[in-house]
Amino acid sequence: MNILLSVRNESEQKGLYRSDALRRLAARICAGEGVETDVELSVLFCDDPCIQDLNRRFRSKDRPTDVLSFAQTPPAGWVGPRLLGDIVISLETVARNCTERGGTGGDLTAAMRDEVRLLVCHGLLHLLGADHATAQARAAMTAKQAAYLGVTTAAAWPPKGRR
Repeated sequence: MNILLSVRNESEQKGLYRSDALRRLAARICAGEGVETDVELSVLFCDDPCIQDLNRRFRSKDRPTDVLSFAQTPPAGWVGPRLLGDIVISLETVARNCTERGGTGGDLTAAMRDEVRLLVCHGLLHLLGADHATAQARAAMTAKQAAYLGVTTAAAWPPKGRR
């Protein structure tokens, strides 16, 4: 299985991810979720105005959020990798959330990098069909995130009120 990953950063925040590390994380998640074919997905890092516009247009929620996922359906007769979709992450919201939590031992950059990995994992699980609409589904998604990220379940789900 090959992961065709396109990453674009339109945020003012820089240096919070490595494309190769995100590709390895995506490969681990896809393998764990039983994906056997080549896949294509994109990640857009942006700031709050961009994600707020998307959140308003596609979810009728006029506020910024940390992550959005947009699944894609390939056109009829598509030959190529499985098109998973797009993950959009506001690095401005990531910074705010990590600042409010106090970072990782005071290291805001490390906390933001961890949060980016969590949000990529969360978004990709959504693109693969996971949801958290019920307590049972949320527990299952949290357990998957913890396993794929190698963290505790407490670290694998943002504090209450974030989603």
